[in-house]
Amino acid sequence: MSGRAAAPYPLRLSVTARPLVFGGHAIARRLGKKGLPDWSVAETWECSDVEGNHSVVTNGPSAGRSLRQVLTDRPEALMGTGWSGECFPLLTKFIDAGGTLPVHLHADDEAARRLEGQPNGKTEAWHILDAAPGATALCGVKKGVTAGRLRAALEAQDFDAVLRRLPVRAGETLYVPGGTPHSFGPDTLVYEIEQTSDIQQHAMRWHMEDGSPVGEDEFRANLDMLMRQADLGSRPEFHPGLSIAAGDGVERVFLCAGPYFALERWRAGTAEPLRRSFATAQILTNAGAPVRVRTDTWSGELGRAETLVLPAACRETEITGPADVLFGYLPDLDRDVRAPLLAAGYPLPLLQRFIAARA
Repeated sequence: MSGRAAAPYPLRLSVTARPLVFGGHAIARRLGKKGLPDWSVAETWECSDVEGNHSVVTNGPSAGRSLRQVLTDRPEALMGTGWSGECFPLLTKFIDAGGTLPVHLHADDEAARRLEGQPNGKTEAWHILDAAPGATALCGVKKGVTAGRLRAALEAQDFDAVLRRLPVRAGETLYVPGGTPHSFGPDTLVYEIEQTSDIQQHAMRWHMEDGSPVGEDEFRANLDMLMRQADLGSRPEFHPGLSIAAGDGVERVFLCAGPYFALERWRAGTAEPLRRSFATAQILTNAGAPVRVRTDTWSGELGRAETLVLPAACRETEITGPADVLFGYLPDLDRDVRAPLLAAGYPLPLLQRFIAARA
């Protein structure tokens, strides 16, 4: 896709590994991802168009070009008919919460523009790949907690006094709107999909980069900004997803869906391959053993914990099983989510609860 005549093909991307203090070695040892450094890794950014952390294409005619450059060259070929955005809209990561993440939040769109000078905020979702028995996450403010009480508890680092602690189970997914205070870990392995942004406000007295202490003035300034962005009414819940049959031995599970992204997990045996049609770019991430991925003009192996971006112009893909893969994308909610789930017999009231109505 380096030139206007180049045929679209699946894009392999460079990966950024981040050595934050809560990380470990689970992405390599439990997921089997290759090519990581020997040091502790908290996150791998699989697909990113965040400023300063642009993924770079590593295969084919577009090799050496950033994802942003590919988008600029052929926006509709990558994103689908009518696309006019300036950046690739989705960021995906593996996160190894070997330790506990800092309590933090991300601005929603309105707060990002008003307070951060950014074009958009960061709503995200966590799909739990693995978690130790008894693992939990903090997400959302308890009912009845006032802004003053929340601020006082954050100053005292008494998070359980004001934040909801939820049980974490492998296979479940949590859609986290911007403005929701949250944390997860330890012993939790997550696939995260989110808006393209790296804005965040922390409530911790240590820096997540190296564990060094946060000075009192900085800490209070951080809390000031966090409190201006916090949504005290956001209380999301984990969900096991909505499953439909997509072939003989092929299962399609809608993990979450909303205005900014949808995430699906597909599993297939060997009776027939997994076949998926699409009209917008797909971030395809392998959650299982290596698989063979095919489009009309391309065929290649996708290894453990590896990612491909499938341009919209590819239109469809076939994956030979056994397969266990994730598809993340910017949805047309009626076409891509409601229609297949209604056709499978799910009632509209259930879909109205499942599909996030806001950021």
